[in-house]
Amino acid sequence: METYLVGGAVRDELLGLPPGDRDWVVVGATAQQMLDAGFRPVGRDFPVFLHPETGEEHALARTERKSGRGHRGFVVDADPSVTLEEDLLRRDFTINAIARGDDGTLVDPHGGMDDIRDRVLRHVGPAFTEDPLRVLRAARFMARFAPLGFRVAPETMALMRQMAEAGELETLVAERVWQELRRALASARPSAFLATLRECGALAVVLPEVDALYGVPQRAEYHPEVDTGIHQQMVSDMAARLAPGDDLVGFAALTHDLGKALTPPHVLPRHIGHEGAGLKPLARLCERLRVPLAHRKLAEAVCREHLNVHRLAELRDQTVLELLERCDAFRQPGQVARIALCCEADKRGRLGSEEAEYPQGPELCRLHAAASAVNARDLALAEGLTGTEIGKALRRARVQAISAARTLRRPA
Repeated sequence: METYLVGGAVRDELLGLPPGDRDWVVVGATAQQMLDAGFRPVGRDFPVFLHPETGEEHALARTERKSGRGHRGFVVDADPSVTLEEDLLRRDFTINAIARGDDGTLVDPHGGMDDIRDRVLRHVGPAFTEDPLRVLRAARFMARFAPLGFRVAPETMALMRQMAEAGELETLVAERVWQELRRALASARPSAFLATLRECGALAVVLPEVDALYGVPQRAEYHPEVDTGIHQQMVSDMAARLAPGDDLVGFAALTHDLGKALTPPHVLPRHIGHEGAGLKPLARLCERLRVPLAHRKLAEAVCREHLNVHRLAELRDQTVLELLERCDAFRQPGQVARIALCCEADKRGRLGSEEAEYPQGPELCRLHAAASAVNARDLALAEGLTGTEIGKALRRARVQAISAARTLRRPA
């Protein structure tokens, strides 16, 4: 029995990145031997075990043979005779097909170390095309590694395009698509995820609502980048910069302008009412990918309200309160800061505006804090109110609090 550290832990160490979870492959062992050694089984589709002390995953070396469509259509062989090299051959990219032995020796049969040096994301072998999920994984890895200078190898991009054209991506289950999208949005450069999928023709399959934004013009005086799809990429990257690792903000930023794809051609490049129009494609996307409720609610608020936040200074005090109420700001106070960040990402995700100030964000949070400080119970006791009178008085007091906060901010 031999044990090797494999995959992302070895890759990230070679890239000089902080270590993440460590995965191990065990060569020459049976499932019963793992159980006898105290390992706990967790794998359903193939033999994976948790170490009795560290809790780290140990998988038996295995081969995979395609048996049907989709990412689940495989027959797995975890016989003790399977070699380390055979196990590494089934992996997706060369940079993930490197193993480290107990003595520190690296096993790299597919040139992964060269590709790390050259910053190339390259598939291991022709079996890459057997798993459509690898197209999304390639895009997600680009969202993480593009800032390091990585690019997709031309021959790998050709295979990804072939898989998209063959309809393989249509077999992916919603949960797996969402998982890859969510991780990409929490990465440093989500735009690389979108651009990679679009280059191989996969974006139109997995995110057609986003793909439809490309080629749609906007008014150049507000959007020097003009193309709505390019604007969306810039917004996603700005959201990742403002809220690193926050996929809630990332998803809301990604979907804030979906309505622009529905603008009638004779109206372009203006997009009147695109905020409301974007709610329907957003709902379709969320239903199809089974997006969690928290992500959906934030995305709806940002889609509907981002222009109102941009013109916050022009809104009446009463209108500010109504905006906050529509965003469920008093029951979900954490929403407000995220909405502000998404709106800032939208405003700064434009050519020439990347370093612009966005006072509307802090101001929205400040006005929300002022309105939230009004206590309904104290108000009821002070004025002897009951029933519906309390709610009406609370709203009046919140409007007054917003007005007072604005007055304090205005110069004398």
